[in-house]
Amino acid sequence: MSAVLYGVGVGPGDPELMTLKACRLIRENDVIALPGKEPRETVAYKIAVQAVPELADKELVPVYFPMVMDKKEQQRQHEAGARLLESYLDKGKNVVFLTLGDSTIYCTFSYIQEIAEADGYQTALVNGIPSFCAAAARLNTSLTLWNQPLHVMPATQSLGDKLDLPGNYVLMKSASHMAEVKQMIRNSGKNAMAVENCSMETEKVYRSVEEIPDDAGYFSLIIVKPE
Repeated sequence: MSAVLYGVGVGPGDPELMTLKACRLIRENDVIALPGKEPRETVAYKIAVQAVPELADKELVPVYFPMVMDKKEQQRQHEAGARLLESYLDKGKNVVFLTLGDSTIYCTFSYIQEIAEADGYQTALVNGIPSFCAAAARLNTSLTLWNQPLHVMPATQSLGDKLDLPGNYVLMKSASHMAEVKQMIRNSGKNAMAVENCSMETEKVYRSVEEIPDDAGYFSLIIVKPE
């Protein structure tokens, strides 16, 4: 099988942060998959079309993943998405699946990729700028210095932890438990800054844990450092 299924990161929101390779692959291929019911309404599309206007004329394939917690239902959705994209690969057409941020970090495409590879299809990943790197740049701060460790984790998985490992933290997926996450940070005695909707028009920057609202949006990312 010569057709390739690409997972392409489009970065955090600013179209100027898309890579040249991501733009080239969109231009060179006719089938573009996007995670959502309505492709033109997805965040990934709205970012990419600003950098590559030709995207509007491509064949856009919606791959919908409703937010469910049941593992069997998640697997069913992933398999359905993979089979849909495989139907294009079977016709010899490359498929470019656009995803926010980087294609290797908490990325739904990874599940599609695993299924497609098991079915014998060729896949490839194209990196994008990760949201936490963009947020650090927006905050004008480093993520690590010298030999400091960096811990990247979903905040919802860290509830109850003391954040007592050495080094700095990136807390992702914080929005649904923001009040608890903020209390965890206070208990740690560390400093925190956050960016909501980094590099998008609705971006908001918070310079302390007290500034972060409990109802911060889904695309909120927190950087935690020792005092």
